[in-house]
Amino acid sequence: MTAVAQTILLMMAVLAAVAVAAKRLHVAPSILLVVAGLGMALVPGLPKIQLAPELVLLVILPPLIYSAGVAMSWREFRFNLRPIALLAFGCVVFTTCAIAAAAHYILKFDWAAGFVLGAIIAPPDVVAPLAIARRLGLPRRLMVVLEGEGLANDATALILYRFAVVAVSLGTFSLPKAAGTFTAIVIGEIIYGIAVGWLSLRLRKWAKEPRVEITLSLMTPYLAYWVPEHFGGSGVLATVACGLYVSWVGPRLIPSGTRLQGIFFWDLIVYLIEGMVFLLTGLQARTLLEQVQAFSINELLYATALTTVIAIVARFIWVFPATYLPRWLIPSLAKRDPSPPWQGPFLLGFTGIRGVVSLAAALAIPYTIANGQPFPHRDLILFITFGVIVVTIVVQGLMLPFVVRSLGLTTLGKEEHKHEIRDELEARKAALKEVKKRLEKAIADHELPDEVASHLRTRNEGRFQVLPQNLTEGLDQMRRTAALKLELIAAERDFIYELLRDGKITDEARRRIEYELDLEEASVANRGKDGGGWI
Repeated sequence: MTAVAQTILLMMAVLAAVAVAAKRLHVAPSILLVVAGLGMALVPGLPKIQLAPELVLLVILPPLIYSAGVAMSWREFRFNLRPIALLAFGCVVFTTCAIAAAAHYILKFDWAAGFVLGAIIAPPDVVAPLAIARRLGLPRRLMVVLEGEGLANDATALILYRFAVVAVSLGTFSLPKAAGTFTAIVIGEIIYGIAVGWLSLRLRKWAKEPRVEITLSLMTPYLAYWVPEHFGGSGVLATVACGLYVSWVGPRLIPSGTRLQGIFFWDLIVYLIEGMVFLLTGLQARTLLEQVQAFSINELLYATALTTVIAIVARFIWVFPATYLPRWLIPSLAKRDPSPPWQGPFLLGFTGIRGVVSLAAALAIPYTIANGQPFPHRDLILFITFGVIVVTIVVQGLMLPFVVRSLGLTTLGKEEHKHEIRDELEARKAALKEVKKRLEKAIADHELPDEVASHLRTRNEGRFQVLPQNLTEGLDQMRRTAALKLELIAAERDFIYELLRDGKITDEARRRIEYELDLEEASVANRGKDGGGWI
């Protein structure tokens, strides 16, 4: 038990150190964490850490998928459902078939084992590319498509993976039966996920206690995932549907106190899980190297390189026809949603980074089949999967910023962000004008004293006046004002500590004042979030 605790503490220390180094080197932390994991795995004397597939699929994956679903806009997800579906279902199936064919004809796998490898490699990760792409200021629609694909493609791949493993074990496969089962799983999981989301929100509304509500929110993804997974589904689609339902319905049912605490809680949970996932991925190097002693280095490198190239090329081959062919075949679609410039589909094709779900699926391959024989090519599949993950995370991850800049997508993202800020400002102004109307009606209805009415009017006018009237001089002035506000908040906080030290107020009074100052400081900082806000 002590060794386990020491290992966890060591990993958390590495996670923190890598995060600081990544910020100074301007490199995505996910890349450095994988490299750090590789280095730690090869250090003599350190304990060998073997990742249990059940840990990833049943413990780590549900909260990551759920939090991504809650963060996703249902309106944008629905608008981009066609490209998301074409990638999450069509591209996964196409890539699976392409890798299976290469494994069969070149690596001499039988077809069923080839499809196992294809289903494992086919889905890009939901965590790795987004952890890198969010730092690059991509256009909003590209981010939505990438995030939506990452949410749903694991379901397709895991279902195909289970069909392929059964085909290897039993030696039989029925395409009509598999198609019917797949359809039933998709429909059933979506309905179940929405039901879990509905139940979770009602229980949280009934509880009316932030700590209980956050506990229920943590239980929600596991309830959505575990039940379908237990009955032969993937659990992924149910968790996605649950998250999207909470994202759409939750804002009007979740109290502000719960929301403020929940944002911090989930941000920390996701940060720790994502960091540990990348670190654990690199740490698997020692275990995998021990399992492939029967193969030569040339065989391993050749099989890994071939599979990586097929996976990358297959995605490019799929993305461009999937983007432009539907618009060519359906003129009304082209009018409603014109064809994008080639740079967007190119980036979608390039962002095919594989991650821990693929590794977990490979580790979950049974050691033997139904007749007691060893599962064919199991160790080689494990090494290929690990190699593809490392190559795509490190190589494609390091190249991604250069590709984004070369395609000019950063400039497009900045222009789009300006439009978003402008729309946000207009929405804030319109909301305050509506509040002003309701305020005057409330003052008249309740016959409020003049001093109370004046205070309420001043508060509303003050909120309106801090909004910049344009996005040039106004933004610069707002940034300077915000910096001064933060200085004044810090000065007030220091003075309160002096009063506490001199015994003029109690600790409880200091905490209440500090809480209000923290909320005000967070409000100021929130407007400048991601470095491009309007403060």
